[in-house]
Amino acid sequence: MHDLRSRFSAPLRSLRGPAGGPDPAPYADNLLARWAEPQRRYHTTAHLTAVLDHIDTLAAYADDADLVRLAAWFHDAVYRPERSENEERSAHLAEVALREAGLGPEDIAEVARLVRLTATHDAAPDDRNGAVLCDADLAVLASPPAAYAAYAAAVREEYGFVPDEDFRTGRAAVLDQLLALPGLFRTPHGVREWEAPARGNLAAELRTLTRPRPSQ
Repeated sequence: MHDLRSRFSAPLRSLRGPAGGPDPAPYADNLLARWAEPQRRYHTTAHLTAVLDHIDTLAAYADDADLVRLAAWFHDAVYRPERSENEERSAHLAEVALREAGLGPEDIAEVARLVRLTATHDAAPDDRNGAVLCDADLAVLASPPAAYAAYAAAVREEYGFVPDEDFRTGRAAVLDQLLALPGLFRTPHGVREWEAPARGNLAAELRTLTRPRPSQ
């Protein structure tokens, strides 16, 4: 956890510059508590860590990787699987917390914009920061098959309140939409390294969801 806290503090301190501001540790601890809430099965500190790791891999493609890192911390900070406004509430949390933490208005606006972008993952062609955050968030789709299966199972657990047939229908629709996109990833690394395995995983999961089930 100490290492993870430093991955919040370092970009915040760098962006604030010599003027400084409040101790970042309480803000990091509040976010870590949110990422550890009991309703989470996939959207946990493990997901946060993975996204931060992927941002490090993609950092050269961003206009400001530290802003992208802060956006990663906030992008699922508010998460209730039964609600549809998680990204908006997470962006609002970023606006309030980062203002208190001493970040400048333009940087706050960019972090909040990036958080809101994760509702659609539809980064514009010239949105370098958005491309890095969206690719880092979706990189799980390119996991090795066993890791992808664990991800899919964790997502199902988060939606445990949804009846099985309804979940299968809804999840299949999401996968269909993803597979219909001309590209899942925007950065050169994502296109080169993640596009093909991600599409293979999505297609395999879709087959399991739409396969006729044995009658009871």
